[in-house]
Amino acid sequence: MTAAPPGSAALGAARAAAGFEPEADGLPVPRRYRAVLAIALGIVLAVLDTSVVNVALPTMARELHASAASSVWILSGYQLAIVATLLPLAALGERVGYRRVYMAGLLLFTASSLLCALAPSLSWLVAARVLQGFGAAGIMSVNGALVRFTYPHALLGRGVGLNALVVSLAFAIGPSVAAFILFLGPWPWLFAVNLPVGLLAIAISMRSLPASPLSPSPMNWRAAILTAGSFALFFLSVGALLRGQRPLVAGAGVLLALLCGVVLLRLEREDPHPLIPVDLLRIPVFRLSVLSSMCAFTAQMLTLVAMPFLLETVLHRPTTIVGIVMTAWPLALGVVGLLAGRLSDRLPGAALGGIGMVLLSIGLAALAALSGPGGRDWLLAGGMTLGGIGFGLFQSPNNRILLSSGPRHRTGAAAGMLATGRLLGMTAGAILATVCFHLVPAHAPRWDFVIGAALALLAAVSSLQRLSRRAA
Repeated sequence: MTAAPPGSAALGAARAAAGFEPEADGLPVPRRYRAVLAIALGIVLAVLDTSVVNVALPTMARELHASAASSVWILSGYQLAIVATLLPLAALGERVGYRRVYMAGLLLFTASSLLCALAPSLSWLVAARVLQGFGAAGIMSVNGALVRFTYPHALLGRGVGLNALVVSLAFAIGPSVAAFILFLGPWPWLFAVNLPVGLLAIAISMRSLPASPLSPSPMNWRAAILTAGSFALFFLSVGALLRGQRPLVAGAGVLLALLCGVVLLRLEREDPHPLIPVDLLRIPVFRLSVLSSMCAFTAQMLTLVAMPFLLETVLHRPTTIVGIVMTAWPLALGVVGLLAGRLSDRLPGAALGGIGMVLLSIGLAALAALSGPGGRDWLLAGGMTLGGIGFGLFQSPNNRILLSSGPRHRTGAAAGMLATGRLLGMTAGAILATVCFHLVPAHAPRWDFVIGAALALLAAVSSLQRLSRRAA
């Protein structure tokens, strides 16, 4: 047996004591449970603050003496910061450790929540929200990677399913949480409640989160800045186009952002650890998983935007009915998503995802057929339930395949792409819904459902194609 180099044992012990030694196959119990709690608390904070602000925007605008158009930046600034920095922060996590990026994101998110709660003006609040978005990006960018290193490979589907359940429920209950907080107190409380939860998550994370292997490749800061700038310019310009603001300038901005993206991809092509995961996108299973995810989240966002307008504007239903019908989706998704995660540890995830997307397409097609003035509430709730079942059956197995289809040392890039695909799909859904409301205002909900059904079928085809590529 070859003798170990002098001092190597001491060095290894020091690394393990400092928490830098990656686990061989997940964390032991009960540390695994503490890590799951820390990961769940962080992602709940990041996702909730994407949706709770929508409910309070009119109140914030009125009390800060801001116009409705200006107040939208309270939401847009947060989302823009997340989308622009997800991939750079995922790449940074591969180099300095996912745990460090996650905890830095938690610290920034919690501190900026205090700044949001103390905001005396709109400009202060928007700036604090941008900082909060950077913190949320730190949490979201490595969320999937932490899940992969927390669970043993044999139980990864269970972990992904639980994580997907937490994300979906946090997104769904955001408006209700916001309404409850606003009933009890003023809008700054929406941000103040993040402080105790954030501090608890930080305390648990310090001793519970898994370590991960570090990439020897240095961080490509030029690519990181170009990535963030391209994403920010693209979504700013698309938003300006949709609002009809300086269409020539906005169109030029879209073209410039796309050009920057092409240049970035060419620069990254030969990098062994590219910031844009072109190496992973060369893997057919990974590429199909990303495409399926984007189509599925676009269809979901189209549905969640269209249904309230259908119920309130077309069918003139009261708020209670709107809430009941809308709740059917996240409830079905949550129950089925947790089960699907466990099933994906035993059955081909590609098949589960394909079946789920077929069910989603059927549900959305039914909603399109029921979207006339004679639509029955219980049938609409049934369509939403079927859509939630289909989405739940798809999401957890798809995420499991996406996270595990690449090498372990590229888990950060896979997790960053998972979060980016989700946000791109949701953004695309919001954009398509806006286009429908502009082009066919009287029938926009129906067309939203039709487009969503078509995208769900495309996701089903992409998901099932993975069966011929590799057994999931």
